[in-house]
Amino acid sequence: MIKRVLLVDDEPNILNGYKRHLRKQFEVEVAEGGGQAIQRLDSDEAYAVVVSDMQMPGVSGVQVLAHAARLHPDTVRVMLTGNADQQTAVVAVNEGRIFRFLNKPCQPDLLAQTLEEGLRQYQLLRTEHNLLSKTLGGSVSLMTEVLSLVNPLAFGSSSRIRHLTRKICAHLSITNAWEVEAAAMLSKIGCVSVPQQTLEKWYGAKPLTPDEQQMIDAHPLVGASLVRKIPRLNGVAKIIERQNCRLDRPCQGDSPDEEIPLGARVLKVLVDYDALISTASAKKAIEVLANQRKTWYDATVVAALVEILQESEVIRMLSIAELKFGMLFDQDVKTNDGSILVTKGQEVNESIIRRLQNFERSQGVQQPIAVRELCGESASEPVAS
Repeated sequence: MIKRVLLVDDEPNILNGYKRHLRKQFEVEVAEGGGQAIQRLDSDEAYAVVVSDMQMPGVSGVQVLAHAARLHPDTVRVMLTGNADQQTAVVAVNEGRIFRFLNKPCQPDLLAQTLEEGLRQYQLLRTEHNLLSKTLGGSVSLMTEVLSLVNPLAFGSSSRIRHLTRKICAHLSITNAWEVEAAAMLSKIGCVSVPQQTLEKWYGAKPLTPDEQQMIDAHPLVGASLVRKIPRLNGVAKIIERQNCRLDRPCQGDSPDEEIPLGARVLKVLVDYDALISTASAKKAIEVLANQRKTWYDATVVAALVEILQESEVIRMLSIAELKFGMLFDQDVKTNDGSILVTKGQEVNESIIRRLQNFERSQGVQQPIAVRELCGESASEPVAS
């Protein structure tokens, strides 16, 4: 179990005293003042517990703990204060979302007991989040795989968007990456309410009637309402609901000063990019996004996408037997009579390979198939036929 803790105070003697008493039980690091604490929190490794003095010159304890909450939501936060008035408590709870208050001077034994309780809380949160990401993530992945097989036109884009979402979350060190990736996979779930003919017109960039446009515009709300029925996916539903929100105007029902969640801003960029490359080159699509980055899109997300797209890829022409997990289809895969089985941009997975093998035996599949693969990337072995 991680026992890494950070103690923050502007008095070196207090820090040294705590460190002497606690170093045998915990991996203790100290920060002399709020500014130094912020620098330590910005490092890649998370702390299990952060204990900060409230009153410090420059960066206050509330600012330190609020920063910890933003960067590492699972980190347990404890406030040390000699001025525990009601207003102090309200600010600390609202902004720093603290686990416990301790009055100064604090006895080392009491601090050690609090750290032990904080470590157990941290382990509980990490276990819960790992369980959520694995069980819910697996369920979401299964559901979207089935939908993409049943209706590749509507749900094939989810696979394309998910692939880029995973890379952008890693590039930007987004903390709730599993929620953003789940939202990407379920971004088109609301399309189950849209007739197939309308979807074909929409994806083909053909003019829509006012009624058809209304159905398309409503799919994020429909999708969010469906996802909210699944326990613990409220955060995912919120991202799906706001996937079409622009920076220069609030979403329907939002106040003008309400911030669009980062996950929704990522999804907005990738959904629009995916739509653009269906009728234009990747270079042209990026130009469109870049021109609107100050009004429609988060400039940081657009910049991350540009960097990711510059990664070197190789196009290969392969038979079904040569496909490997992790490759991306660079064309629609069709039967010999022209029916679409897989849409361009989907990631090769076990379900898709099985589907192609079955259709190859029964109806025939047009081959070779164009796929994209990162240079130097080692793909998984194919499924045996």
